Amino acid sequence: MARMNDQPERWSRATDYPDMWADPDDDPRENRGVSPDGELATLQDFLAGYRLTLRMKCEGLTAEQLARRSVPPSTMSLLGLIRHLAEAERDWLNWISEGDPLPTLYGEPDGDFDGAVAEQAEVDAAYAALEREQAATDAALAEHEDLGERLGKEGIAVRELMVHRIEEYARHCGHADLLRECIDGRVGQ
Repeated sequence: MARMNDQPERWSRATDYPDMWADPDDDPRENRGVSPDGELATLQDFLAGYRLTLRMKCEGLTAEQLARRSVPPSTMSLLGLIRHLAEAERDWLNWISEGDPLPTLYGEPDGDFDGAVAEQAEVDAAYAALEREQAATDAALAEHEDLGERLGKEGIAVRELMVHRIEEYARHCGHADLLRECIDGRVGQ
């Protein structure tokens, strides 16, 4: 029987648990060793896990697929999420900085999503920006191991910033789940 729409069939690489992204033995998030000791290390581990999840949700896709929008009127796309999180990392760095804020990466509000076009150069630039901004925020926070320390002009606690970063990545990984499933049917946690 012919399909009534052009939606892709749901699929997973997992064979043990078909609702998973990959079998536990093949999932790099499941093979990162012993869980960390201490609150800071735990927060960093969760952040690293969500960052890896976002990358996994985007891997193996073309520039056109990464830039594909969700349902109108939303401008959300996987490429837009990568750009948005690069912008968020820069914003978080500005929160903890005492100096003048760095300029936004993508200009006007929603420029991170609106400018997510299906060009490989844009994809490469977005990944480079995300890596650069993550590294800059990570380096700035590495100087402050006391989670109760308050930073920047607003006096945000390191703990609050770390939890906010985790929350932002986790929320957008949920979006990435749905976007990826719409693109090629791949499902999983």
